[in-house]
Amino acid sequence: MSEKIKNITSKEFEEEVLKSGNVVVDFYSTECPPCEALASKFESLSEVYGEDIKFIKIFRQENKELAVSLGVSGSPTLLFFKNGEMVGQRLSGGIKRADIVKNLELLISKERAETLKNSLKKSETNCDVLILGGGPAGLTSGIYSAQAKLNTIIVDKDLPGGQVKVTHMVWNYPGYEEPISGYMLMHNMTEQAKATGVNFRSAVDITWIDLVNKSVEIDGVETIRAKKIIIATGSSPRKLGVKGELEYKGQGISYCATCDAKFYEGKHVVVIGGGNSAIEEALFITKFASKVTIVHQFDKLQANKVAQEKAFANPKIEFIFEHEPREFVKNGSVVNEVLVEDLRTHEYKTINCDGVFIFAGMMPNLDDFDNRLTLDKWGYVNVDANMKTNIDDVFAIGDVAGKQFRQITTAVADGTVAAITISKELE
Repeated sequence: MSEKIKNITSKEFEEEVLKSGNVVVDFYSTECPPCEALASKFESLSEVYGEDIKFIKIFRQENKELAVSLGVSGSPTLLFFKNGEMVGQRLSGGIKRADIVKNLELLISKERAETLKNSLKKSETNCDVLILGGGPAGLTSGIYSAQAKLNTIIVDKDLPGGQVKVTHMVWNYPGYEEPISGYMLMHNMTEQAKATGVNFRSAVDITWIDLVNKSVEIDGVETIRAKKIIIATGSSPRKLGVKGELEYKGQGISYCATCDAKFYEGKHVVVIGGGNSAIEEALFITKFASKVTIVHQFDKLQANKVAQEKAFANPKIEFIFEHEPREFVKNGSVVNEVLVEDLRTHEYKTINCDGVFIFAGMMPNLDDFDNRLTLDKWGYVNVDANMKTNIDDVFAIGDVAGKQFRQITTAVADGTVAAITISKELE
């Protein structure tokens, strides 16, 4: 740990923080992946800002009373103090370097902030395999590549795990007799990748990507050059394009049941969709909501049979088939009405509710790439049997690649194929 970072306890808090001018405090825990992702950023920034700002770490698990008094309920949490007063944003979870810098600059003058920013030294890192994305596909490639003694780095704009880490339960992953939570499945994969020697750059901002020259810059400070690049950036929830959807996101419109279902205790929720995600997440929502109405455009569900059977047997769930939403209406603080159209009669009706969850499919995450990649007609990356793209030494795997089925198991298979292909080519 940098000499400019000091570990303290609650007994030292008043002296070291409240009476010490400019201070940033990191409340951390052990066995905490987000804390690990933050640690290297916190250390490198202490070397830049450490003469002007005191960098403090506090072990949250042994200083619970202090943490509670400051409203700290998760790890890591960064708090910023100026002359004993808390300022700026409270940062927690997968913390980005840019957000830390923005809050550090609130503690010093603009002139000094500019001077320190200009003093930043950029670095270069070389590796054999650079994997963009830490979902099941990327993690599997990392495991196979590292086991083949290839220097492997996984870069992720979030924390590892992809969409699966916010999936309540996974019912059909081989090797588990009982369902396993998506978070734990991805935690296990991440820990396995670390154990094999994979290096991670998590919760980072990607400044630019040059696929032709196999290089990527992250956080504006580190350029990573590789012999092979694997694109494993996954996909994101598809937007419906319905009036009120974007305007009211976070105000009664949600795309993540694991994140938000707890806010609907005893309430009526509308779920849009009829595939695996919609039905499995609707089942999870029933743990909190008193009623769930599933609106689906077709006359039958597309989810797997096990999920369908559970949904039809759940007394909290009602179905409205062959209908589509046409508008989300907010009267008050959150969305409380969904205007739907009957696709057979074209009549409209209003569903009164307390919130809406949308599970209408996914779209590939390709915003960071230029137009050199060849895509299929649905916008996914074209790949061959070895997961190769049209660009030399660039592979695409998982949900970002064109394929018939998108499951955790198919993502894992893609990652395996790409990594073995690469290991043979680099022998």
